Amino acid sequence: MRAIVAAADGRYRDPWHPFDETTPALAAVLRGAGFDVEVLPVDDALQALGGSALLAVNAGDSWRHDPPPIGAPDAAVSGLDAALARGIGVLAMHTSLSSLRDYPAWPGAVGGMWVPTISMHPPSGDTVIDWAPHPLAGDEPLALHDERYSFMQAFGPRDVVASHTLDGIVHPVVWTRRHGSSRVAVDLLGHDARSYESAPHRALIARLARWASAS
Repeated sequence: MRAIVAAADGRYRDPWHPFDETTPALAAVLRGAGFDVEVLPVDDALQALGGSALLAVNAGDSWRHDPPPIGAPDAAVSGLDAALARGIGVLAMHTSLSSLRDYPAWPGAVGGMWVPTISMHPPSGDTVIDWAPHPLAGDEPLALHDERYSFMQAFGPRDVVASHTLDGIVHPVVWTRRHGSSRVAVDLLGHDARSYESAPHRALIARLARWASAS
C-alpha cells in the first residue's frame, strides 16, 4: 500500500516542533506497518495522492508567520478534495490540526482544530494517556514523553481511542471517524522523537494507519 507523508517544509515549519525528527520517525513506523512511503512537502503531497491508500500529515501552522502566507495552490486544494471523495485514508499527527488552514475540507475531515489563545497543552513530560473502550486501544499502558493537547475545537462525531484529563475535563487526544468514504484517524501525540521511542505509541500509530487505509 502506498502512503504519502505530507511533511512540514517552508511555511509549514515553526520554531517549536522538531519536524526533522518526527517526520522520519513517522515514516519509519509506516514502513514497518507495511506501507510504501513517500515523503513530500505539504502542498506537493496533496497534488500527488492518486493511487495512495493513506495520507499522513505531520506539519505546522502555516499562518504562524508575519505576514501569514495565506493561500494554497489550486491543484493541491482540489487534490485533497478528490482524494477524500474517493475515500483515501487519513492519519493526522500532532500539530496537523493547526495546519492546512488553507484547505477548506481539512477541519471537517479530521473533526477538530487548534484554536489560538484557547487550545493549549501543559508542559511536556512523561505521562500515561488513558485508553478508551475502542477496538484500536492497546493492551499495555500508553506511556510516553509528550505534550497533552487540550481544549481543541471539535467538529462532528468521533470515536475516542485515548484521552487525558486536565482541570477536571476529559480531552480526547486520539480518535477515529468517518468522513464521507474516508476513514480518518487523529493522533495529537508525537511532539518530538521521544514520543516515537514509546513502543505502545508506535504500535498505536501502526494500528491507526492500517485502520484508516482499510477499504
